[in-house]
Amino acid sequence: MKEVAGNPLQLKSINHISLVCRSVEESIDFYTNVLGFVPIRRPGSFDFDGAWLFNFGIGIHLLQSENPENMPKKSEINPKDNHISFQCESMGTVEKKLKEMEIVYKRQRVEEGGIYVDQLFFHDPDGFMIEICNCDNLPVIPIAGECEMVRSCSRGVNLDIITPQKQIQTFVQM
Repeated sequence: MKEVAGNPLQLKSINHISLVCRSVEESIDFYTNVLGFVPIRRPGSFDFDGAWLFNFGIGIHLLQSENPENMPKKSEINPKDNHISFQCESMGTVEKKLKEMEIVYKRQRVEEGGIYVDQLFFHDPDGFMIEICNCDNLPVIPIAGECEMVRSCSRGVNLDIITPQKQIQTFVQM
């Protein structure tokens, strides 16, 4: 396998994900009222139904399915399925709100070296998996080679980054 250095495409960040929906209106309701996204303007030149939402530094582009009745329906919550993950302030608050909204979810706990990460998985109206976690509990540790910069999505987290040559302790503050 050819070794790839750093950032060959000079990427800056994730901009958005696109999701095909049975009903754009139902998905807008879910992403705004459950996850806190805000509708934003999308280009008027588009000749198909959809909506753009934004929050947490990422956009979600909802696209109306041309054949909504043929879209597969997922009912089993499988944490190994494709998903997007959001970090939260309080797992207890999230779980309480999901119960109040009668959203079916699956709870999971991961342990790594005495560090625990709690995860809640649930589906959007079209079966796309959503994860809410406190994943920022885990340090970001490169697998091999030097790391020029490692960022955490949380505020003020101590990261112990271990590289083959040295140990770096970084404090990331947003």
